[in-house]
Amino acid sequence: MQHPFRDENIEVAPDRAREMIDGGEVALVDVREVYEHDAGRITGARHIELERLAAQAETIDRETPVLFYCRLGARSGMAANAFRRAGYKAYSLTGGLEAWHAAGLPLEPDDGHVADH
Repeated sequence: MQHPFRDENIEVAPDRAREMIDGGEVALVDVREVYEHDAGRITGARHIELERLAAQAETIDRETPVLFYCRLGARSGMAANAFRRAGYKAYSLTGGLEAWHAAGLPLEPDDGHVADH
């Protein structure tokens, strides 16, 4: 049996991600560490650190596509792949918050920034 999302691109570019977020098409989940989230984030994101994600999975609606993001895209890619294997329609923000910010897209708070390691 073929996996339902195997042929669908897991990566979502920042501009398309913003359209999906603004259109209410996805639940947005920030999988970064607390200090990273505190430094700057995408408005409307739910913060669940990557290591807590498995324990929180059942609190994420299976009927709504989910878009994960991190700083550069590696952690969110792992999260999206794991959630797809579990039957979710999951995506990862290509290039992470770095790419989002580089594209001139907004962060909160107004003086938010992308935290370094």
